[in-house]
Amino acid sequence: MAATTTAAGATPRRRRRYSVLTRRDKIVLGLAIGIPATIHVALVWVPTISSIVLSFTAWNGIGGIQNIKWVGLQNYINVFTTYPPFWPALTHNVVWLLTFLFIATPIGILFAVLLDKNIRGTRFYQSAIYLPVVLSLAIVGFIWQLQYAPDQGFINNVLGRAGAGQQIAWLGDSTINLAAVLVAASWRHIGYIMVLYLAGLKSVDPSLREAAAIDGASERQAFFRVVLPVLRPINIVILVITIIESLRAFDIVYVINKGTNGLELLSVLVTQNIVGESSRIGFGSAIAVVLLVISVGPIIVFLTRTFESPD
Repeated sequence: MAATTTAAGATPRRRRRYSVLTRRDKIVLGLAIGIPATIHVALVWVPTISSIVLSFTAWNGIGGIQNIKWVGLQNYINVFTTYPPFWPALTHNVVWLLTFLFIATPIGILFAVLLDKNIRGTRFYQSAIYLPVVLSLAIVGFIWQLQYAPDQGFINNVLGRAGAGQQIAWLGDSTINLAAVLVAASWRHIGYIMVLYLAGLKSVDPSLREAAAIDGASERQAFFRVVLPVLRPINIVILVITIIESLRAFDIVYVINKGTNGLELLSVLVTQNIVGESSRIGFGSAIAVVLLVISVGPIIVFLTRTFESPD
């Protein structure tokens, strides 16, 4: 009787939750996620938020927090109204973007379509076209400086303009140097676009092209009406990458002439104001925030309209 009472009044034991992960697995997983996340926050989000806050202040970088003066929107007003280099730099960034979108990207797509046919030597051509992508834009700038050299450069020699009095200053003439630099930047961008589209083309179901051919569609019609719509996710990635690459361009123009004499870009203006002789950190941060909004704004709008569910 007592045993029965004890058994009836005993509190049932809680069942232990079974976990597939061991304690060691949880530690490794925490480190694998935590370390990159911490580095990302420290190197991306903290500087970004700091720049946004500093854009509303006036500070020359000397002294502590007590020397930071709050000026509100004055930096932004000055950027748009009293800072002459801003609008030419913004125009150059827009030209950079349009060149990438309507010249470099179509050429990259063309190369991808041609190399997708498994022509003879396709591996060699893929490697040759992709090779510039593995180089930094600074190295690309050095390479094209040699090509554009007035006296001993390859291009002037080919054109027969290497002699005295006939030389073309491709990088020294403010009327043509932006176009010359865009050729160099596009040389690298084309390879990147080619690889992305080539990977997308390899994943397209061959039966789609066969069905289009049976229906009487030409190769060109099949690509634009069947294959390209299937590559919609790749198109989104290409657009986002192109916008980011165009607006963050800095290395190549800074290597050539520090982004002056017709090569002004928004990223160069940020550098000149923050780490230059003027050291206007608040003003430079305002330009950086403008560049951030211009970069992120169109991407958000495009992605929202792309992924929104149809009514």
